[in-house]
Order: sequence, then structure tokens, then C-alpha cells
Amino acid sequence: MSEFDLVIKNVLVVDPDRDEPVAGDIAVRDGKIAAVAPGLDVTGVPQVVDGGGKLAFPGVVDAHQHWGIYNPLAEDTASESRACAQGGVTSALTYMRTGQYYLNKGGDYADFFPEVLDLARGGAHVDYAFHLAPMSRRHIEEIPDLVERFGVTSFKVFMFYGGHGLHGRSADQSAFLMTPPGERYDYAHFEFVMRGVRAARERFPHLAEEISLSLHCETAEIMTAYTRMVEEAGELTGLAAYSASRPPHSEGLAVSIAAYLAHETGLPTINLLHLSSRKAVDAAVRMASAFPHIDFRREVTVGHLLADITTAHGLGGKVNPPLRPREDVEALWEYVADGTVDWVVSDHACCRDELKFGDPRDDIFLAKSGFGGAEYLLPGMITEGRRRGLSYGRIAALTSRNPAVRYGLRGKGSLALGKDADIALVDPARTWTVRAEDSESTQEYTPFEGFELTAEVTDTFLRGTRILEAGKVVGSPSGRYLARPYDHA
Repeated sequence: MSEFDLVIKNVLVVDPDRDEPVAGDIAVRDGKIAAVAPGLDVTGVPQVVDGGGKLAFPGVVDAHQHWGIYNPLAEDTASESRACAQGGVTSALTYMRTGQYYLNKGGDYADFFPEVLDLARGGAHVDYAFHLAPMSRRHIEEIPDLVERFGVTSFKVFMFYGGHGLHGRSADQSAFLMTPPGERYDYAHFEFVMRGVRAARERFPHLAEEISLSLHCETAEIMTAYTRMVEEAGELTGLAAYSASRPPHSEGLAVSIAAYLAHETGLPTINLLHLSSRKAVDAAVRMASAFPHIDFRREVTVGHLLADITTAHGLGGKVNPPLRPREDVEALWEYVADGTVDWVVSDHACCRDELKFGDPRDDIFLAKSGFGGAEYLLPGMITEGRRRGLSYGRIAALTSRNPAVRYGLRGKGSLALGKDADIALVDPARTWTVRAEDSESTQEYTPFEGFELTAEVTDTFLRGTRILEAGKVVGSPSGRYLARPYDHA
């Protein structure tokens, strides 16, 4: 009888710390990586998979998704986790908050979050965790309990929510956010959230580097004014109009405010989410120079790296912050290549056709924001990244190792011994065309429709169990909730 449960033979093993892959075999025991070496003995091994010379990437840690924002959480957990498997995603970190959308209720997280966990339990095909957004003073008080009781170590601020709607201008954000009477979701609240997260770091010093705050950096006042200007001028339509209505300097200003507040409050672990433009990343770089004691991490999405306001397929590409002109896409790739960007995510938010588009369908300001994309995360990064000179190791660091380290997923992020056997087999010579109908997501469209990708995830393994075989999702849901820190011991 072999000491291994599974051996994947004849693969090119991708290591985030090594530029190019190395030929070898991967052995799994009890759901963990047990050996990585060429020519492993498979005598008596119950399951042997021939990798056919494909790339073996560590399973993707997609650190930015939104299960349950537009569809019931239990439904999204099932369907969108299947889309994750198609993209090599084995760990999905999904954002959750009180207020409209999601569960459409307010209240304490002590009551709210157990319901979230119950709704997701047993339905996911990949492992998952949640980031939580403190929307009220009470939520800030709950941060230590969320860390200790539920293993939630990452929190979020939506900087534009206090004065601008999810999809455009709004006059009643208190009702939208379901905040308590007399409370405001504003810069002062963001400051106090930072102080609350810092206090949690001090209370749990052994977790301090894994307790962080993420920020959606856009400025409500500028967006509201520019939205009015764009609508009144009537010169722009579609994604170009939406980009102009939420201009890049709105991002840059919000980044600067967030950075100074982090400095003022002494919170060093700050994640700047889905930076979409040269101005936004430039602001992030400037702030890192101004406040070197703050450990900023910078995120971009695969959507902002693949599509622009011209190439995206229709108004389905509406997202916050917006898709940008091609020059911003190229700027983002420069920052990816030079190491400025720390990780790449999907920002997956399944929004079905009947909800996405308003009446008339061609009015960008009536459309809902967000779209799916987890199924294209790794193939898209390999396609465009390799064309631009990125090493396979760098792509693995961007999609797996770096977010795993930041967010306390110690047992994820690489194919090192003892880590979870989360593996994505990729054919780097397979050219295929994106079609929404081929996705396991319940979203009927994609802004990437017709895009040609030159790498395909063929097989995905979650803790040694194959969940995608020959491009098809297989097996029953086996994903687990990842209370953090999630170790591999």
C-alpha cells in the first residue's frame, strides 16, 4: 500500500518563488502536498493522474468576490463556486456587509454573520472565507469578536457609499446602508474603523500582520458632480460615459485620504482594492513613499487588465471603479510587470441579465454595476501576462501566494510540502474563445465575450479531490469555510 492517496505525474510545477516551472510529479496524502519530485513511485497509489506535461499552478486564491450581492447567497455559493473551479480558483474570499443587497438587513454581525455561514454551508465547490464591512459604530465594537469567534481577519470600507449609490447618484444612502439613526457613513466613520482594526491587531499580536483593512477608493462628491456633468453634456454614451462620470482622479484622491487616515490612526496593514487607472496607482505609489511605515498592498482585477471601454462586450462591462480607456489598461500592466501590484483578483459579482440592464437597455446609468469573471482569472493572466513577459512564477504569486499570505490563509498559496493540495492544471497551448454560455455562472453574458485566450484550465483539485476534469465540474460540493488564520499543520 502506498503512502500517497494521489499522484499527479508528468507536470511542470509552478512555484511563486521561481520564475519558470520545473518538471516533476506531485503526491498528495490526506489532502496535503506530500511530495514534489520527478519520478515518484506510484506503486499501490489509489489514484494516478497523468498531467500530460501541463502546468501545475497552486490553486488560485481569488481575494475579491461578491457571492450573494444580486442573487440569494445559497444560490451564488453553488453556481459561482462552480465558475471558480473553471478558472482554477480553489479559495474564494467574498465580501459581505449589512444593508441593501446581500441579505437585505441590518443589525449586529453577531446575529447576521452566523446566518451568512449557514446559507453558504454545504453548497460550495471551493473553499471560501468572508471579508466584513463595519457599517456602524456597533460593528466596530464587534471587530475583536469577529476575529476571535469567527476567524474573520479582513475588513472593508466603501469610501464612496456615504454620498453616492452603488450604481450612480443617490439621495438616500442611510436607507441603502441601513445604518442606525444619527450615524453617518463618512470619513469620520472610516477613521474609527481604522482605529478599531488597529485595536484588534494590538489585542491579537500573533495575528497582527494578517489583520487588515481594505478600501474601495473613490470619492463620492467628485463622482456625483461628474455624473451630472456627463449626463447633462450628453456627448458620451456607454462605458466611456461611465468612466468619465467616475474619473481616475476620484480614485487618486480617495487613495490619498485613505493613506493619511491610516497614518493618523497608526494602522499599517492597508489594502487598496481594484485600482483601475494610472492615476490611482500613481497615488498609491506616492502614498507609500510619503508613509513608508504603512504596509500598503495594491490590487487590480483581471477585468481591468483584459478589457477597456472599447473592447468590452457591451454595457455588461459596467463595474465600480469603471473599465478605463486602453492607456490605463497598459499602465496597469506596467505596474504589474514592475512589482507595484501585489495581487490580481476577479471581483466576481454575478448579475443576471434581467437585473443588470435597465429600461432602456442602452442607458449605462440605469445598468447595475458588477459582473462575473473568476472563470477567466488564471487563463486571462497567463494569456496576457506571458505575452507581456511575466514569468509563470510571478503569475502564481499574483494569483495565489501573495493574497494567501496577506489574508491569513497559511495553508494555501503554493505547492509546498504540507500545504493544501489545491492544484490547477493548465494547458498553455490551448487557444479558445470566451463564450458566456460555456460558463457555470448563472450570468448569461460576459464583457469578455469573443475574447481569445491562449491558456485553459483543464483540471482543478481542491485538497486533493478533483473538482474540474477535462474542463467540466465534477463531484459534489466539498468546499469548506476557512476560519483564519487557516493553517496547514
